Amino acid sequence: MTEEERQLAINPIVQSSVQHNTQVISNIRNLTASLFGVAAGTLGLESYPGFIFYLLGTLIVSVLLFMFRAEGQPSKYFHRPMSDLWLGEVFGGLSGFVLTWTLFYGLVRA
Repeated sequence: MTEEERQLAINPIVQSSVQHNTQVISNIRNLTASLFGVAAGTLGLESYPGFIFYLLGTLIVSVLLFMFRAEGQPSKYFHRPMSDLWLGEVFGGLSGFVLTWTLFYGLVRA
């Protein structure tokens, strides 16, 4: 029995819990992506500064998720912590960010 098999026997992965945790992270990322779009559009950011604003915002959200939602132990709540917590839905929320960014940029500049 390998170490990984032993860990799974001691702490089994419950698929419904992993799916729920992934869905919660996805919802948080989509909501914050839209909020970052509102902020970037209202601030009048254009081009690269807008995308940098989004990437910095998602980094801050990832740190907050790590500290508060995963309690500093992401492997306890996610099957693949690196991809689920730090990289998951970062580019999926990009379309919502761009949509609200251009909307609010147009409203402010009109």
